[in-house]
Amino acid sequence: MTSILAGGNAAATVRTRVRIPLAFGDGYTVTAEAVTFDGLADGREHLALALGDPGPTPLVRLHSECLTGDVFGSARCDCGPQLREAVELIAEAGGYLLYLRQEGRDIGLYNKLDAYALQDQGLDTYQANTALGLPEDARDYTAAAQMLEAMGIGTIELLTNNPDKPRQLRALGVDVRVTVPTGVHATTHNLRYLRAKAQHTGHTIRLIG
Repeated sequence: MTSILAGGNAAATVRTRVRIPLAFGDGYTVTAEAVTFDGLADGREHLALALGDPGPTPLVRLHSECLTGDVFGSARCDCGPQLREAVELIAEAGGYLLYLRQEGRDIGLYNKLDAYALQDQGLDTYQANTALGLPEDARDYTAAAQMLEAMGIGTIELLTNNPDKPRQLRALGVDVRVTVPTGVHATTHNLRYLRAKAQHTGHTIRLIG
């Protein structure tokens, strides 16, 4: 791994490791090792969850925080089901879930809900962001690369449908050997959202209808 320090970012370090039993609403349980960090480039409290028995090329998921989907089970997106799926897949394969505090593609919770209101008027998820004067997707994965580097991880398999994630990680020096697609968690409530992701930003989501 070519260190991201070449880009001028100071090295991050592991702050704490602690084991946490996880329990999901469908009855699935697993124990994760939560890892926290000091020195992340954006100063946020991102979290890594080590699951299963990570090998030299662990399976990694970058999951952006979604309060509405992850916590309250909103059906307007696929974030909650993706999080649940990722934890089990990574626990089976051995790897890490990086939980990144980037609500609403990093526009924040209130702005995301403002964008929802515009979507109710007919805009798609990307059009709504730009109508608010915000980026379509403001996420930067420098901190994620720092987290991997701090844990001594240079080569990964990446669990994602988003082509921007491997693109950014590779530019930051992470060796992404392969991308592994997530499932398609389509409902009547989120189909338009998923279709926008597939058509507008090239997410590898196969939708029927």
